[in-house]
Amino acid sequence: MILPKSNRLTPEQVAEITSIAAEFGCKIQPIVGAVRTIYAIVGDERDELMINRIEGLAYIDRIDRIQSPFKLMDKRSDLASHRIEVGGVTLGRELFVIAGACTIDPKNPNLFYETAQAVKEAGAHMIRGGVWKPRTNPYTFQGDTKSLDILMEAARRTGLPVDTEVMEESQIKLALDAGVTSLQVGARNALNYSLLRQIGKAVADRDVVVLLKRSIHNGAVNEFISAAEYIAAFGNPNILLCPRGTTPTLDGYRNHPDESITPLLKEKTWAPVVVDPSHSVGKAAYVPACALAAVAYGADGLCIESHVSPNHGIGDDPKQAVTPAVLAELIAQAKELWRLRRREPAAAGAK
Repeated sequence: MILPKSNRLTPEQVAEITSIAAEFGCKIQPIVGAVRTIYAIVGDERDELMINRIEGLAYIDRIDRIQSPFKLMDKRSDLASHRIEVGGVTLGRELFVIAGACTIDPKNPNLFYETAQAVKEAGAHMIRGGVWKPRTNPYTFQGDTKSLDILMEAARRTGLPVDTEVMEESQIKLALDAGVTSLQVGARNALNYSLLRQIGKAVADRDVVVLLKRSIHNGAVNEFISAAEYIAAFGNPNILLCPRGTTPTLDGYRNHPDESITPLLKEKTWAPVVVDPSHSVGKAAYVPACALAAVAYGADGLCIESHVSPNHGIGDDPKQAVTPAVLAELIAQAKELWRLRRREPAAAGAK
C-alpha cells in the first residue's frame, strides 16, 4: 500500500507509479478517503526491486506491506482511519440503525410508505426494502422491479437513504441509476465472487455503501472479510459487514445466531459491523434480545425488519418483522447499552 507525502498524487505521478508496477505484473488502485487517497498495489507486491523503485520516488512517503489475505480490509492497513458516513451518521461514533420491510409489495405501496415514515420516527437512519428477493421455493414471490420506484419514493418522502439487495448485474445498474444509497449482498451471494467484483466495479466512483452479509453456509471470519476485499479492491472501501445467522440452524431459531463473531471481526478488520438480528433468529419476539446482544458484543449498527402491519406484509415480514413501536423501544434501549458499553456520559434528561 503506497502512501504519498501529499494528500493525493497528481495524474502524472499516478501514471509513473502505474508504469513501474506494470513492469512487475501489478496494477495500482487508488482508494479515495475523506481526507487523503492511498494507492493499493494489486498483485504480487513482494518484488523488492518494484518496491524500491516506487519508494525511491520523491513524492512517496512509504510503502506498507501487509501479509494478510485481505490487505485493504486488514485492521493494520492505512484504511484503519477510514470512516463511513451514511445519512449523517458516522459509523463507530453513533449506533447506526437500518430498518424497514423485508419485501416491498408492489400492489400495496402505501404500506411501505407508512412503514418508511414509521421507522424514521422510531429512530432509524436508513430504510431497507426488498425489491428483488432470493427465494428457496421457485414458486414464491421473487420481487418486482416496479418496487424500485416505491423504494425511491419512500426515500424522497422521508429524506432517508435506502438499502436494497441486488443479485445480478442488471439489478446493480438499475439500483444505482435510481439513486439507492446502499447495495445489499445477501447471504446466498456472499461468496459469489463474480457478483462481488461486478459490485466493486459499479460502486468504484460512487458515494455508495455496500452491506455485505455473512454467508449462510457458516462462512469463516477470514472468508467473510476476504469477500469484502473483492469489493474494496476496485477502490470503494465503504463496506459494512453484516452477520445474520448461519447454518446449521439452532432449534427454534431461523438460523444459528452469530452476533458473537463481532469481536473476532474487529480484531482483524477496521470495517464497521452491522448485525441483522431479524434473519438470525427469524421470529419477531426474539429480535429485541438478539439486537441488544449484538450491541453488547460491540456492533456498530443493526439491520432490523420492521413493518407497520406485519401480518399484511409479504416475504418474511409476517413472522420476523417487529412493529415500529417495538422498534422505537428497541432503538432507545440499544442506544443506552451503546452508551454504557462505551462509558459515555448519560444524555441530558436521562434518568
